[in-house]
Amino acid sequence: MPKNTRKIALAGVATLGAAAVAFTAVPADGQTTTTDSLPSSRVAYSSEQVHDVKAGVTGFQAGAALKVEAIEARQKAAADAVAAKKAATTAAAQKKAAAAAAAKKAAAKKAAAARAAKAAANRSAQRPVVEQAAVKSYPNNLDGWIREALGIMKKKGIPGSYHGLHKNIMRESSGNPQAINDWDINAINGIPSKGLLQVIPPTFKAYHVPGTSWNIYDPVANITAAANYAADRYGTIDNVNSAY
Repeated sequence: MPKNTRKIALAGVATLGAAAVAFTAVPADGQTTTTDSLPSSRVAYSSEQVHDVKAGVTGFQAGAALKVEAIEARQKAAADAVAAKKAATTAAAQKKAAAAAAAKKAAAKKAAAARAAKAAANRSAQRPVVEQAAVKSYPNNLDGWIREALGIMKKKGIPGSYHGLHKNIMRESSGNPQAINDWDINAINGIPSKGLLQVIPPTFKAYHVPGTSWNIYDPVANITAAANYAADRYGTIDNVNSAY
């Protein structure tokens, strides 16, 4: 019920109440009996009007509650949207940072590889080219042993000739690299002469030529050690014409 209508109804109730009081005050012998015709439901009417007012208030409160809920829902939706946008922005930033870090790492790796390749190229350019000297081979016989020994003697500065070596070898061992003297004074003393040029072990050890075998029976090692000893004692193996 509109506010103005409620005011009019209440005013009407008040007027009717006043009229009822007035009629009741008329003397008993009067002719007017209006009192009996007055409606007796004034309290009920008034109660119904109050009931309508309560219903209006309740409805207003319900409408207000719905409005509050709607506002809260809109606020929550707005907050959720802001949070989602912030999360999306953070994820995008993290993805961008990860991509930048990966690109930086790849660039550093590429630069390191380039530096390594350049350094390797520089080392290769600076490294002198060493030509491998052809290894000269000699036949495994007396001629080959003498020629190989002469090549070593030349590098070490030990004098001697093919003829000087050959004549002494033939006299001492007849060209047998396993020859051993077991009857002379050295043999009696327990240090027999051995090999192509019949060298005793102490002499072989003292005059051994570096780069040759330490086996006294090795042909080349035996020849070079004997030639080294002869050069020290006689000037050259070529000056030796008998036991030495």
